[in-house]
Amino acid sequence: MADPTPAGGRLRLRRWKPRLIEVLSSDPDFVLQHAQALSLLSDQEYRRIKALGDPSEKVRDLLDCVLDKGQAPCSRLVELLQDRSVQDTYPRLSFLTEEPEEEQLGAVQTKAQLKRKIEEVTSGAEEKPGDGVALVSERQLMQLASQVGHEWKQVGRLLLGLPSARLEHCAEENPHAHCERVFAMLRAWRTREKRGATAARLHALLSQDCSPLHPEAFDFLLEPS
Repeated sequence: MADPTPAGGRLRLRRWKPRLIEVLSSDPDFVLQHAQALSLLSDQEYRRIKALGDPSEKVRDLLDCVLDKGQAPCSRLVELLQDRSVQDTYPRLSFLTEEPEEEQLGAVQTKAQLKRKIEEVTSGAEEKPGDGVALVSERQLMQLASQVGHEWKQVGRLLLGLPSARLEHCAEENPHAHCERVFAMLRAWRTREKRGATAARLHALLSQDCSPLHPEAFDFLLEPS
């Protein structure tokens, strides 16, 4: 099934990343082998991901690797996930073929539009601190944690300004659960910021030029809760 927009494959993978991790984690090696067969992973990448013990981390790293390679590999992975044999293995992947076209088109947002939206939200937060500006919720932090991959320490140090010792503590407390490591890091930031830990503020920090994250990973922070 072809993507209806030129950037459809990559947009889909980013938007559906949390759900794909949940579904594919039931048998990560199956999709991993198929991805390597399509040359979506190098032998080194395949061996590294294969050696991971956490099924969710395997799928997350697979998606991150493909997303980093650009639009064409992303489209090939989407086509693989829509293949009948793969859908038979993961019946819950049916949402990939049922997604309305208008929803896909509505997800495409220009950089200029995104910049204006960020400026509107952050400027409003600066003008009226604590007045109608919602603090970021644990649900939002968990959703964000599911979008952050192997670059999580870079996010913590460069974007959130957390000390390395704090990040190591998060890793030690959650040695086998990547998402929980990232969630602990985000909660540490929220605790430090106190009333300044708004969703708009977090979005602004993640939007910095040095950010390794794609805007689609955290744009939901600007949506009304």
